[in-house]
Amino acid sequence: MQRLTERLWSRRSNWHVGDLAWQRFEHVGREPEWQFELWHRDGEVAAWAWEQRGTDLFLQVDPACADLADEVLKRFPGRKVMVLDAEDHLIAALERQGYSAQDGQYQVFMSHDLAGLPEVELPAGFTVRSITEADLAQRVEIHQRVWHPSRVTEESYRNVMAAWPYRTDLDWVVEAPDGRFAAYCLVWLDARNRVGELEPVGTHPDFRRLGLGRAACFGAMRALRDLGAEQAIVYPVHGLPAEKFYLQLGFGPYARTLTYARD
Repeated sequence: MQRLTERLWSRRSNWHVGDLAWQRFEHVGREPEWQFELWHRDGEVAAWAWEQRGTDLFLQVDPACADLADEVLKRFPGRKVMVLDAEDHLIAALERQGYSAQDGQYQVFMSHDLAGLPEVELPAGFTVRSITEADLAQRVEIHQRVWHPSRVTEESYRNVMAAWPYRTDLDWVVEAPDGRFAAYCLVWLDARNRVGELEPVGTHPDFRRLGLGRAACFGAMRALRDLGAEQAIVYPVHGLPAEKFYLQLGFGPYARTLTYARD
């Protein structure tokens, strides 16, 4: 699945290799809710489907094999499907199969050029750095505080750290004077396409409005640039505070998601 995602990535694609790693491993115990299927052409994966809970369908289809989109939808009929507004081959297949676009929340796809990133000044006593495996417990603790209630555990985050393409040198935190982690930013590198995805990002409730989330993001993005990447991407939900946060960091929108369902 990730190799197809890597091969197809562009600003017209809904998926990045980091999406699949994070969403698959961030929790444990959900596997009975999932079903994966692959379609092959000429010895390569040309499409994949990931059904969740019998209601949601994630999919990716090589535009060169667009006819497979109809097969995927027939295999999992009636599911709710989210695509990017630029994925014309998937939108056409959805409409052929009787789906229509739904109103409601959507994600804004945004990018940031990694040239000329600003230096960020931290409050006295705070430091920004990448983590090590010894930081696992604290790294999980801050995620749990940011996203309370969260199902991320030390076991599940250890699975994340073992998944390709996770790297500890792209998992950045801001450390407070008392040793607590105050903010974090995890970036996933697609080296083939020189693009990194920010997922997830957060600031501890005790340390908000100090510019620490900004510092964590730019620290991670500088590390991303040093590894040869040229751009960073992120997908905040439209209308929620994260969208404004990324706009203030200099990210610019380039696409949005559409959700399709059968009436």
